[in-house]
Amino acid sequence: MLVQEFQGRKVYRMPPEGRRIRRDGTPRRPSRLGSIHFPVFTADGRRVIGFMVKQRDVAGMIKQADRFVALDALETYEGALCVASKRDSFDAAAAARLGVDLDRCLIWTGMDVRTVSGCDLGYCCDAEFDRASGTVSCFLIISGTASKMLVGSIRMSADHLVGYRNGAMLVDDVVRDLELSGGAAARAAEASVVIGTRAAEAKTVIGSKVKKGAKIVDDKGSAAVSKGSVALGRQLGRTRGMFKAFKHEYNRAAGNQKRKR
Repeated sequence: MLVQEFQGRKVYRMPPEGRRIRRDGTPRRPSRLGSIHFPVFTADGRRVIGFMVKQRDVAGMIKQADRFVALDALETYEGALCVASKRDSFDAAAAARLGVDLDRCLIWTGMDVRTVSGCDLGYCCDAEFDRASGTVSCFLIISGTASKMLVGSIRMSADHLVGYRNGAMLVDDVVRDLELSGGAAARAAEASVVIGTRAAEAKTVIGSKVKKGAKIVDDKGSAAVSKGSVALGRQLGRTRGMFKAFKHEYNRAAGNQKRKR
């Protein structure tokens, strides 16, 4: 499955095992924790270990820091995505149980992608992984000047990931020759061929509409990409200590950084 299938989903805290059933025999509802913010990968990018969860504001006003939730602590309860109410499901305790150093973990999605020889390929827009083990099978890469919805993305095997350098995902040079897959443009092109074999006039009309629609998707999609998750992904990707990055960005936005004397 893709990490984007998790991002934005609401997460709830599951009631303790001995308190899941009320006295009247009905199941106790879980309490809201927040919503999934970013996927967290091991430093080598081979495994998704969990997610950063954006917690709800206290009284709708006081901001709370994001919490790390381990992937294996997430499960379905009463139809909702929940996290077990255990200490080792969250933050440092979860990392210790998993045997990882959170300060060395990275948020690969949204990061610039560059080949070993220095060729810029775009950015990592998604990753496919096994839900049970967290093992990453491939990363999805797209140019920063085009919409994924329009042109599709490059599916890069996780084996081609070389490492992290200067805020970018470093990949093998062979990735430069991989072909795009999916995208509205490709599907529209296939549809126009079928329509064209049936009616040349219909093909002309529909083809012009497809091009006009594609331009709108590309323009708006590219703008959204530039102002949205990609920009933030790049900021977080420029430091190995993601928690320090979160704190730095939060303080800067809030104007809480101490001035140098």
